[in-house]
Amino acid sequence: MTEDVGKKIKELRTNKNLTLKELSTKTNLSIGFLSQLERGLTAVAIDSLNNIAKALDVNLSYFINEANHNKKIILRSYEKEVFQVENNQFIHYHLTNDIENKNLLPRLIEILPTSSKEPLTSYQHKGEEFVYVLEGILTLLINNEQQELFPGDSAHYDSNLVHNWANYTSKTVKLLTVHTPNMFKKETED
Repeated sequence: MTEDVGKKIKELRTNKNLTLKELSTKTNLSIGFLSQLERGLTAVAIDSLNNIAKALDVNLSYFINEANHNKKIILRSYEKEVFQVENNQFIHYHLTNDIENKNLLPRLIEILPTSSKEPLTSYQHKGEEFVYVLEGILTLLINNEQQELFPGDSAHYDSNLVHNWANYTSKTVKLLTVHTPNMFKKETED
């Protein structure tokens, strides 16, 4: 993180044609400290980084978000949190730390048992879906046809087909699903 922050500071400073001495004056931080920071040789306190951000006319988040971006590769099993509970039946867990910056939407979904008498609403939208059954028996509805998927079975389909999932058994179904497009992705300006 320190090296990334330092590179960003140096890049902004040189693009603004500021010397280390001028940045030092604006931030009340020593030239030596700023030089070490730019080379990734020292850490910086958040209040000092905030002063640097102000002096370089950027938000503090410019440094923090960029630095944290590199840390979001791995999500440990104990870090997973319930993202959404839908209709008291579908429990959604996101399987990424960086959901807003990725094209794919990987999720673990648990579907609680339900009665087969309940009507099922089907969906249709842009994109693709991949489903892999981890536990239980999943009922997959595609274009009003029902298929049962067992552990180890998978399905990959265009989301513009009318579709949905159901659990008509007495045990919880767990599945891994990957969707595109990722509805949580932030739009970037090109």
